[in-house]
Amino acid sequence: MFRSAYMSAKIFSATTIGLDSQLIEVEADIGGGQGGLFIIVGLPDAAVQESKERVWSAIKNSGLDFARAKIVVNLAPADVRKEGPSYDLPIALSLLVAAGEVRILSEDKNAIFLGELSLDGHLRGVSGVLPIAILAKEKGIQRIFVPEANVEEASFVSEVEIMPVKSLAELTLHLRGEKNIIPYQATPIAQEIQNKVDCGVDMSFIKGQEQAKRALEIAAAAGHNVLLSGPPGSGKTLLARAMASILPPLTHDEILEVTKIYSVSGKLSKEKPLILERPFRSPHHTSSGVALVGGGTFPRPGEISLAHRGVLFLDEFPEFTRQVLENLRQPLEDGVVTVSRAQGTVTFPARFTLIASQNPCPCGYYSDPDKKCTCSVGQILKYQKKISGPLLDRIDLHIEVPRVNFEKLTSDLPTESSTTIRQRVQAARKIQSNRFFDLVICTNAEMGPKEIKSFCVVNDATKELLKNAVQQLNLSARGYHRVLKTARTIADLAGVENIQINHVAEALQYRTKIE
Repeated sequence: MFRSAYMSAKIFSATTIGLDSQLIEVEADIGGGQGGLFIIVGLPDAAVQESKERVWSAIKNSGLDFARAKIVVNLAPADVRKEGPSYDLPIALSLLVAAGEVRILSEDKNAIFLGELSLDGHLRGVSGVLPIAILAKEKGIQRIFVPEANVEEASFVSEVEIMPVKSLAELTLHLRGEKNIIPYQATPIAQEIQNKVDCGVDMSFIKGQEQAKRALEIAAAAGHNVLLSGPPGSGKTLLARAMASILPPLTHDEILEVTKIYSVSGKLSKEKPLILERPFRSPHHTSSGVALVGGGTFPRPGEISLAHRGVLFLDEFPEFTRQVLENLRQPLEDGVVTVSRAQGTVTFPARFTLIASQNPCPCGYYSDPDKKCTCSVGQILKYQKKISGPLLDRIDLHIEVPRVNFEKLTSDLPTESSTTIRQRVQAARKIQSNRFFDLVICTNAEMGPKEIKSFCVVNDATKELLKNAVQQLNLSARGYHRVLKTARTIADLAGVENIQINHVAEALQYRTKIE
């Protein structure tokens, strides 16, 4: 042992605020005052305060017990709120260093330590490791000690040595030079895994609905929003779920972006440490505003951020409360959501594709030619007005999904598979990637007025068509721009450089008249 007089010690850890991380200095001082008094300062929450008992038991059960004296642990900077159990390991280590039980090796002096301690000294996994690993890379920190359960998640960041820790006793032996911890060697992500797409519902399973399939192809090609409207049983939910099978694979940067969100939310598991598929989120219509957009005392991402770079499917669209739905207006426009609380303001990414489905009336058969609607005119209007005009204006593609007749339902004629459609979608995405290579946007749906002016040039005949459409459909400026963006995507799917009149005509078919 390296016993010496009690002294102070400093260990580095980190915390995550929103999606960004910040270094935390864990300082421990032992000696003087009443024996057994253990104080943690630096704005700790209840989970951090409770670490005192976990730390004492873990130290004792790891054979590292030392005489109790007054202990003060400071988590600096003191004006940043500390939450969660990830400070257990750095607190325990700072106490052992201060007590002279161990010394920090020179190569570990600037390392980051994370982990929740069990009472027997073993480490449990914690959330938010990926953004902390990114912070380590940005700060030039070469090593990060994490629980074994988090090593794969952390190893996605290159140029940082990931040290897997099983227990406090194992870390102690490493620091004493008695048994070195071997850095984790990350297994490269195979290309076929990156290209993995969830094809649980293939487009070939869906009979008929050619217009809806075409609309979903356009939406997948550039991230456009879609509203599916039709009677019960017409296939709206099935179409929405099949959307996941035609989306292009996530890029390396997108995998990092999406995994970071799930890491902070605590939704990663040892079996699935990286998000390799585009998210598909389908919250129930009873979800609250906080569940949808994020928030809480310590703000966490909501469903719209968990759907980032993927699909947010809102089934039974009018059944969501109007107040909850209105929360979508700003994220649909900006691709981010800002959550403000007394503790501070955090911003979460929310660049998702909205797929919404609804019945045309309470009974569902207002648009059905074969089954009579039983709703009154007042009931129909009240139901349809549950969705505000400004929210509908942000949806690019409005699609009627009619009932499929028996002949089509039982037809043996082959229909296009998701693989075939996805190839066209990927080709269109590649065109957009080349177009926006020096911009912060990735798809046509993200274009602003400046990009629309540069990349959505139309000839005089097409301008005349747009002029008439704006007047007849009462299109807003936003609606006009969304028609141009949709036409740009249709042209990309066709492999055409310039937008043509037939591309704009098709885009206009997907807009409804604003009364």
